[in-house]
Amino acid sequence: MTKTRVYVEVGGKRTFASAADWPGWARGGKDEKGALEALAAYAPRYAKVAKLARVDFPKDATTFEVVERQKGDTSTDFGVPHKPAKHESEKHSAAEMKRLVALLEGCWRYLDQVRARAPEELRKGPRGGGRDREKMYRHVVDAEVEYGKAVGLRLKAPDRSALKRAFLEPAAETRWPVPYAIRRTAWHALDHAWEMEDRIP
Repeated sequence: MTKTRVYVEVGGKRTFASAADWPGWARGGKDEKGALEALAAYAPRYAKVAKLARVDFPKDATTFEVVERQKGDTSTDFGVPHKPAKHESEKHSAAEMKRLVALLEGCWRYLDQVRARAPEELRKGPRGGGRDREKMYRHVVDAEVEYGKAVGLRLKAPDRSALKRAFLEPAAETRWPVPYAIRRTAWHALDHAWEMEDRIP
């Protein structure tokens, strides 16, 4: 049985578990146990993303192996998987990078599908807040402009094709390791896709 490799990022109030080889599949909890339970609970939802990416998703994906624990910070507590893993700074093959980018594209497609069927006005959160559909979508794509800067890409407007090329053919030096940049971008798109989906009236 092949176990799913997981990075665990531990903040002062919140912990994140991110599947190392499945960008976008990341969930938070109050502690490591809670984060891993949340990650497992979202496996069926992530399987749909893998299907869109045409990447086989294992049936036993929720058998986890924590391969790295990182000390988080205030961003972790805010709800962001903020720390690159050591493995993400290592050399990845071209085939590995293409696979990661394919899964990122699956996250993008999933977000676009949810957006297409969601009404503009979404159900409010428990405290009466939360962005509506287009404001949430704009937040995601605007963030991708900033994520591009972390891998040496300067964009005046959101451009996923250019971002994809930058991930596959990165600059010699980047502020973020490219595999982490892919993981962060995929997480942000999918996290909001799931939020949008859950808030459809």
